Amino acid sequence: MSVTVKKIQSTDMHAWDTYVYNHPDATLYHLSGWKNVIERTYGHKTYYLMAANSSKSKAQSSKKNRITANELSATRKDPLNSTSPINLINSTNPNNRDNPINPVVGILPLVHLKHFLFDNSLISIPFFDLGGILAHDVVVEKALFSEAIKLGQQLKVKSIELRHTQPLSWLNETNSINSTHSTNPSNSMNPVDPITYATKSHKVRMLLDLPESSEKLMKSFKSKLRSQIRKPIKEGLNAKIGGLELLDDFYNIFSVNMRNLGSPVHSRKLMQNVLEAFAGSARIVVVCKGEEPVACSMIAGFKDTLENPWASALREYSRLSPNMLLYWTMLEYACNNGYAHFDFGRSSPDEGTYKFKKQWGAKPETLYWHCISLNGHQVGEETSEKSRFKKAISYWQKMPVPVTKIIGPMIRKHIGL
Repeated sequence: MSVTVKKIQSTDMHAWDTYVYNHPDATLYHLSGWKNVIERTYGHKTYYLMAANSSKSKAQSSKKNRITANELSATRKDPLNSTSPINLINSTNPNNRDNPINPVVGILPLVHLKHFLFDNSLISIPFFDLGGILAHDVVVEKALFSEAIKLGQQLKVKSIELRHTQPLSWLNETNSINSTHSTNPSNSMNPVDPITYATKSHKVRMLLDLPESSEKLMKSFKSKLRSQIRKPIKEGLNAKIGGLELLDDFYNIFSVNMRNLGSPVHSRKLMQNVLEAFAGSARIVVVCKGEEPVACSMIAGFKDTLENPWASALREYSRLSPNMLLYWTMLEYACNNGYAHFDFGRSSPDEGTYKFKKQWGAKPETLYWHCISLNGHQVGEETSEKSRFKKAISYWQKMPVPVTKIIGPMIRKHIGL
């Protein structure tokens, strides 16, 4: 196969998303919509690389094995407006459908984070757990990887990070955080500095397989967990699901929680842009005590999985267990809207959030973050963010929330985690 790799244009969005929806290893964060979300929120430059089969004699996959955007959008209805099918692809150009293009055989979304105080890197993709290369085969994987290295050298980045659910086995067979290697992945590259890399596999995503109804899910829980779910309801808490109209409630809780954790908060624009870019599948969940919001989360669906990128709760209401109602509401929504899996998000094994998610029946799946150094330095072992920034965290926790809302996004935009 002869492969051509290019940076996508607006007219390539539909072809990109069609490939993503048809790839078995694709995730929500491979969709082209994130390109505009990140650019509009933080102004980072993005480089979305698309590989095409340059031989026109090679046909695309047979039509019967392809899933179109229309077929996917017709499979699930918006519970807030049952007459309107959810539009799962919101960043496509309808005029592109009839444009002749080479068959897409692979994609790699990359975002450039550059700041003199922080880092200079290409990440696929920052702020979320997943991303990386999607490809037809190893040949295409290597072509995209090679192009990413060349791009990184042109931009003079220090490193490239690819966040995978499945490792690039040809890159690093050991998959060990302590195994660092030197390589020249492509004979066509002549790097000034040796390329070193390591695969960090110290984090997991927590996935729960869902039954066909929320009733069956509730019955599958142990009696203790069912009692914990009922407790906030007995305490008078209630939950609601919506869109942009709940954004202020979400962001107020989210900002307080991030301040309490000692972490700079994301810009409100990020959540707004997500809701707008993925209007068919992104939702906000808010748990209230009377009229007062006390816990919140955001959810977004992709194929058969409902993702939960953010969740927060106010500490002063922890005795009422608002988190239990928050997560049950998300799980109930997932079951009742035909999702087969719920992704609780990233955790460190045996830590508090890991144990909380595990009690729901979620099972860990290892995340493989391939870290490639382009400046000749060895890729080091992961250092806890808390240990690195212990003093900064303690200062941040003392700042007024309104101040953190202003300063936080200026800092957070440069932190890829």
